Amino acid sequence: MILIADSGSTKTSWRLIHDDNKTSEFRTSGINPFYQSAEDIQHELQQNLKPQTDIYEIEHVYFYGAGCHFEDKKQIVRSAMQSIFENSVIEINSDLLAVCRALFGKEKGIACILGTGSNSCFYNGREIKENVSPLGFILGDEGSGAVLGKRLVADVLKNQLSEGLKNKFLTQYNLTTAEILDRVYKQPFPNRFLAQFAAFLLENSHHKPVYNIIYKSFEDFFVRNVMQYDYKHHRVGFVGSIAYYFNDILSAAAMDLNINISTIEQSPMDGLQKYHTPKSPKGDFKTMRCEN
Repeated sequence: MILIADSGSTKTSWRLIHDDNKTSEFRTSGINPFYQSAEDIQHELQQNLKPQTDIYEIEHVYFYGAGCHFEDKKQIVRSAMQSIFENSVIEINSDLLAVCRALFGKEKGIACILGTGSNSCFYNGREIKENVSPLGFILGDEGSGAVLGKRLVADVLKNQLSEGLKNKFLTQYNLTTAEILDRVYKQPFPNRFLAQFAAFLLENSHHKPVYNIIYKSFEDFFVRNVMQYDYKHHRVGFVGSIAYYFNDILSAAAMDLNINISTIEQSPMDGLQKYHTPKSPKGDFKTMRCEN
């Protein structure tokens, strides 16, 4: 059996591929070695993943995760995984490589992530050859859920939205200014906290000031990231919940900049299954979902 993990800062999706090509899916909290120690990750796996599957039957584990671009960070995740999957061959790669393989397989393209965070690269069909550093939600991560949420909250607290929208936001999330500042500056995972507000942006995107927040953030993503690659001669594809749910505004921003988007997928998982099981019959992914 093969276990594939697609992990962002907010959640980790797991797909177990059985020998008969049937699949089971699980979900745990996000795993990111920039914010978590090996012990933290091991605890998460022990508590929320191990009870859901027979780990001793798993031959290969392919883990793709946010924060796994550097070898020292990969080692944190590898150490935690090896303590759980003692009999498995474990491969740790970045979430960006997951998107490359899912979108383009063994062909060239510009792969982009828009989820809680954002990232992009040029993929030559084998490996990532160019990467504009995303820099995180404070310095970069343009177009991400965290940056969209950051811009929304800043506009709310600085009275840049109408009184009606401001009150709607504060009432809907039952927040005060003091609570927001505490969550952003003092509590762990401020990126997750801010990213949750993408839902408010989506449901209120018909309001011009809200639309402008979304559009400008996507425009920044293209200008500061995608346009640094040879985007005129290669396909540009996206994976992630933000790209998927805001696809109309994302496509509008791309069109205005003469960028052609070839594909927008919510998740890389189907593409990863095809990549790691190339001999599996197409369309024969029978999945049972389990969530924690």
